[in-house]
Amino acid sequence: MASDLIAPGPLPRLAGKVALITGGARGIGETIARLFTKHGAKVVIADILDDLGQTVSENIGIEKASFVHCDVCIESDMENAVNFTINKHGKLDIMINNAAIAGALKFSILENEVADFERVLNVNVTGVFLGIKHAARVMIPARSGSIITIGSIASSVGGNTSHAYTSSKHAIVGLTKNVAAELGEYGIRANCVSPHLIITPATRPILEKFPDLYTDVYSNLKGVVHDEDDVAQASLFLAGDESKYISGHNLALDGGFSVINPSFGLFSSRFRGT
Repeated sequence: MASDLIAPGPLPRLAGKVALITGGARGIGETIARLFTKHGAKVVIADILDDLGQTVSENIGIEKASFVHCDVCIESDMENAVNFTINKHGKLDIMINNAAIAGALKFSILENEVADFERVLNVNVTGVFLGIKHAARVMIPARSGSIITIGSIASSVGGNTSHAYTSSKHAIVGLTKNVAAELGEYGIRANCVSPHLIITPATRPILEKFPDLYTDVYSNLKGVVHDEDDVAQASLFLAGDESKYISGHNLALDGGFSVINPSFGLFSSRFRGT
């Protein structure tokens, strides 16, 4: 009798949803995949790291996760990843464009090589374009979907990383806004999540090569450590029904970095004497 009085717990936030995650074999993409499955989603991990991607999907559980090889720069790979998802699950509700590279960090534009610049833009911009294009291909007939692209603080400010990476992250915000303007007619939302510096397999080589470069990362939020789970939680929000009226937005996860110059103004540490 008493058990009848216990209210059932809330349904998982992504119950019945299907998500495709590029770059999902490690780092932020893997963290998103694991969180999404905890909230009831089926996920397809798309990556060029075949062994690692297969291991992650098996570790999550083959009833919840699967892996498909995908180089986001190759349109046939991206098309195949979306088709794989449709063939396996019958639909695609959430597209996570996470795959990206940092590229070589050069301190002068005179040292930058065209080939390196184009490689970063090919992965970080063209790869996102192809992910959105083929997700939209199956979302438009369904008249629903959430497309989420992982950006960076380099999406909105300059001077923090390379010319190529900053250019690429600015570009995907513009692409997201254009896509949101077009696809809203079909009930499809498109947004960005832009985190501050996080130590991942992609950023670790830079930090190891330049250990003093980012030792004093500014944030308004003292005592808070920024990590991959922050990006996963923000993506969960934008993927679910709680954000059903949010589209074309670039969600900054930067601890207030982009809203203030810490050396100037009423709240500067110099003015406060701290």
